[in-house]
Amino acid sequence: MELSDLATAINIMWMLVGGFLVFFMQAGFALVESGFTRNKNVAHTMMMNMMVFCIGAVGYWLCGFAFQFGAVNLAYPEVVAPGVIAGEWAHSPITLGDWTGLLATPLLRFGQFGILGGNGFMLMGLGANTGILAFFLFQMVFMDTAATIPTGSMAERLKFIGFVVMSLWVSMIIYPLVVGWIWGGGWLQNLGRSMGLGNGAVDFAGSGPVHMIGGAVALAGAIVLGPRIGKFNKDGSANTIPGHSISLGMLGTIILFFGWFGFNPGSSLGFVGGFKNLAIIAAVNTLLAGAAGGCSAMTTMWLFGPSKKPDPGMSVNGILAGLVAITAPCAFVDGWAAVVIGLTAGVIVCWASVLLEKLKIDDPVGAIPVHFFNGAFGVLCVGIFANGNPDTAAWNGVESPVTGLLYGGGTQIAAQALEVVAIFVTVFGLSFVFFKILAALKLLRVSPEVELGGLDIPEMGAEGYPKDWEPHPDHTKALPADRIPAGLPATGD
Repeated sequence: MELSDLATAINIMWMLVGGFLVFFMQAGFALVESGFTRNKNVAHTMMMNMMVFCIGAVGYWLCGFAFQFGAVNLAYPEVVAPGVIAGEWAHSPITLGDWTGLLATPLLRFGQFGILGGNGFMLMGLGANTGILAFFLFQMVFMDTAATIPTGSMAERLKFIGFVVMSLWVSMIIYPLVVGWIWGGGWLQNLGRSMGLGNGAVDFAGSGPVHMIGGAVALAGAIVLGPRIGKFNKDGSANTIPGHSISLGMLGTIILFFGWFGFNPGSSLGFVGGFKNLAIIAAVNTLLAGAAGGCSAMTTMWLFGPSKKPDPGMSVNGILAGLVAITAPCAFVDGWAAVVIGLTAGVIVCWASVLLEKLKIDDPVGAIPVHFFNGAFGVLCVGIFANGNPDTAAWNGVESPVTGLLYGGGTQIAAQALEVVAIFVTVFGLSFVFFKILAALKLLRVSPEVELGGLDIPEMGAEGYPKDWEPHPDHTKALPADRIPAGLPATGD
């Protein structure tokens, strides 16, 4: 085996392992969301967290991947050679094999930049190109994370048919459209070359493309759905609706923290040469920011919370907030900056949770404070804390490394701010209209009777926690008297 083939194999394996870890995060989401909601809705909540992967995978395979990456590098075709797409990508695909199968004319174009891809539907034309196929798997589980986030903000009152349509909306349309602008050679990614704004929009692992997108969909859905019955009083004050299992929520958080080591370090897309350096930096910073976020949120609630106690639920969301915020800058910042980012994220998630209640927006699990607010914060952190690491030189085709305000980079923050604005305007705006249409078609919210009684039986036909089954007395007639359990009659009378 030639050294180049070995390097390709190592990089593909690294990406696959990262993808498998991100897939396992689905278990973490399921436990967090079901633990922080009531037991009468457990089957419904768990079913959404399982089926969002299945539905999303099919939708992304049908057209999502093609819309997202099917026009890659059309902006600068002169840099394309067989097996090489140089400068267009944050991570040079030469290490994953021949990528020319994805080159195509975009369906939509803005100037010289593709807006929507037009090649690779159902993976057709890609054959056995292992580099692209592995990349599809990795990108699919990232999309699934974004699609899962809204199920938390819309839990306990969302119709299952509405959830199914939402999963297709995210996987087939809104996620691929916007992420293609940032990771697929689109206009945001090329702001450095087109407008001189740093290295263009830079997002190592998805604070914006994954978490803020999922959070924006979650925000639109929660607003259109309206709050759960009993969440707010007539005077505007909010009632706490406790989840049924803090232990499940905490276990899910630990699983998510573990999976994040696939999410962030895996986004180097390789482990040979400079990719190894970026992956290790990302891993350490992920650890530090998540830990700092948990400490920060715990302390904030301990000192300033209504109960003056280290609130378990908010501590959980502080950890997740720190992880979300570090996702974009994880490979670009020093360890001290990761701690600062995590500490700040822990405070933001507490503040944002209070803000949502004041705005009478009901989010049962805190998905919007965690993913939307801290996703936006993480994107901006690249433009503030990026340290000019030489391994990031030529990022998005700009010769200089990614450099934030604190290290002399004066324009990177503008590209990051444009990413935040583009995601909010496009994803929130279009999703708000989408959910309004579902509501008008009566496909969005369950009836008050179903909501009060629990969604499990009406929506799923099964309870998450069924009562113990007992045999009918007729089943015990033939048993000797001393074999019949206490409380059951000996005959069918």
